[in-house]
Amino acid sequence: MPATELTLGVTLAVLGAGFLHALWNALLKSAAGDPILDTALIVAGSSAVALAVLPFAGVPARAAWPFIALSAVVHFGYYITLAGAYHRADLSFAYPLMRGVAPLIVTLLGVLFLGEHPGAKTLTGIALISIGIIVIAWFASGRHPLAAAGWALSNAAIIAAYTLVDGAGVRASGNAPGYVTWLIFLEGLPFLVWIYARRGSAAARYIGSRWRRGIAGGAASLAAYGIVLWAMTRAPVAVVAALREVSVLFAALIGSLVLKEGFGWRRMAGAATVVAGVAALKL
Repeated sequence: MPATELTLGVTLAVLGAGFLHALWNALLKSAAGDPILDTALIVAGSSAVALAVLPFAGVPARAAWPFIALSAVVHFGYYITLAGAYHRADLSFAYPLMRGVAPLIVTLLGVLFLGEHPGAKTLTGIALISIGIIVIAWFASGRHPLAAAGWALSNAAIIAAYTLVDGAGVRASGNAPGYVTWLIFLEGLPFLVWIYARRGSAAARYIGSRWRRGIAGGAASLAAYGIVLWAMTRAPVAVVAALREVSVLFAALIGSLVLKEGFGWRRMAGAATVVAGVAALKL
């Protein structure tokens, strides 16, 4: 069973994973191409990096493979809804909304399916992080269609689903690096096959011409999720799920400073609420 206390080392590791996650999402959004093909580019990069790491990662225990298979199916929906959200909204709106709602769902389902029962301090921290993240999304610059919120909320539900599946799977694997490496390698393949079936050789040419961006984003994606799954073997899933969403602060800053999407005092208040939630989890 994982430890119930969130140590400083695990906290810093998950915050680092949050930065990497925001980074690859910013790479995806800033590509300014076809959202579906840009998503495929990152997925292809992730699978390629994972393939290179496989000989060094080991093989997870047999009990983990049903979780890997289920997670691969769920991730297919994740990539579809991710591309749909970014097609319709800025990074500074879609990313916080997707990531802010997910921890609340994970917390509830973690009680039902993983037997985790967070205390009052932990629940306060999770709630503050989620509320702050949603405020950051709500006051994103510009107007966003209802469809954008629908895609983002659908993605949030899928994030919660694969978080629970992988939280249980990595604990059963006995080998967190092996679990995440095999998962990242395998879960991207169905999506890439689907993309090729829809777009044909044009998709292959698109990915081939931008392979450096794909490898960079893929490496960041693999490292970010690997750290998160490792953390889930040492702390409650709901706590790690909430803490990693501090990535929204990084994404909001990248969106404001690099993509020129705006920030504002209301979003700064949301950021302060997120920081207060992190403090509640750790103090």
